[in-house]
Amino acid sequence: MDSSNTEVASDYSPLLKIYKDGRVERISGTEIVPPSLDPQTGVESKDVVISPETGVSARLYIPKTSNQTQKKLPLLIYFHGGGFCIETAFSPQYHSYLNSLVSESNVVAVSVNYRRAPEHPLPIAYDDSWAALKWVASNVDEWLKIHADFERVFFAGDSAGANIAHHMGLRVGAEGLAGVKVQGIALVHPYFWGKDPIGGEAADEKRAMIDNLWRLAYPPTSGSDDPYINPASDPKLGSLGCGSVLVCVAGKDLLKDRGFYYRELLEKSGWGGAVEVMEAPGEEHVFHLINPVGENSAAMLKRIASFMNQ
Repeated sequence: MDSSNTEVASDYSPLLKIYKDGRVERISGTEIVPPSLDPQTGVESKDVVISPETGVSARLYIPKTSNQTQKKLPLLIYFHGGGFCIETAFSPQYHSYLNSLVSESNVVAVSVNYRRAPEHPLPIAYDDSWAALKWVASNVDEWLKIHADFERVFFAGDSAGANIAHHMGLRVGAEGLAGVKVQGIALVHPYFWGKDPIGGEAADEKRAMIDNLWRLAYPPTSGSDDPYINPASDPKLGSLGCGSVLVCVAGKDLLKDRGFYYRELLEKSGWGGAVEVMEAPGEEHVFHLINPVGENSAAMLKRIASFMNQ
């Protein structure tokens, strides 16, 4: 037996392992669930293929109220997290979270399933996500035609998905997105980083792991000050294509200080919009996915819902 089949070349546990023969073993974020009519919320979902060539797809959600009113609803485009390497739009955690968020917010949602590193390194996830936005803007899906208000569009994501949501906002600001008006972006525990530690980062042993994970996702990167991962290095920051931003941070999350720093950077960038930070004290990274019924999870859900209905 070829030993390269079993010898680990790179270990990124608890996320994934890469073997010497190039095989990628994802340790977490592999389970999927089908679309459904959710019995608890009444939210209905379906899957669509956006690009047969690349395999980019999405899960669409409509709230129970969509069948009871002719009124168009805000449209949320959601990008899942997972370090650009694990998870999908179809995982049980994201499916459950989108059901809850759509129900609480009374919005239509498109949860984007982009291709992941290391097999598909960045910037592929950004390009896939932009392709999904252009598909949404083309207004070819019946659910979107009937229920979505393209003048009230929001982007959101958690962790790496928040990073994607940010970059999609920059791209809208730079290139525009015909037929779509992006009102705001909600960034939950955004995956931003930098070469020099800020706040409480210096003493944390996870710094090297985050540096290495970034290089795995984007091998040609210039490092942790790359504009893709460090907004402080991006001269285009002030061109963010929306009027409001909500940043959610968790008190025990290593990335917390980056969320506050992002607010500071935006305010100094000349952008001109309104940005605020909501902190969940004592919570870890993506706590809302791990414990969706907790008090802080419920509070964050309500805050994001309010953000999309202000």
